[in-house]
Amino acid sequence: MRKVKRNISAEQLEMVAIVLKAISHPVRLEILEILEVEEPQSVSAIKEQLSVEVEQSMLSHHLIKLKDKGILVSQKEGKRILYRIKDRQILKIFDCMEKCSFI
Repeated sequence: MRKVKRNISAEQLEMVAIVLKAISHPVRLEILEILEVEEPQSVSAIKEQLSVEVEQSMLSHHLIKLKDKGILVSQKEGKRILYRIKDRQILKIFDCMEKCSFI
C-alpha cells in the first residue's frame, strides 16, 4: 500500500488546526449552519434558531470565539451586532462530515 503525502505546509496545517479547534463545538457548528441559510443575523435571531437552549451570554461567547479566529465577522447596527461568515469556504466542512463514514 502506498502512502499519500499531501502538499500541505506546516503553516497551513497550523491554520487548519486553529479553525478545527474553533468550530469543534456543536453550538458553533450549528451557528455556521444557521448563518449558511441567512446572514447577517443578530445574537437573538441566532438564539431563536438553535436546536438547544443556550444562554445568550454563552452564545455571545461562542460567536466571539468564531470571530476571533477569523471565521465570522460582525457589524454594528444600532444596539445590535450582526454576524456573518467571513469566508463561505468554511461551509465545505459540512460536505466532508456528510461523506465521512465514521460519524
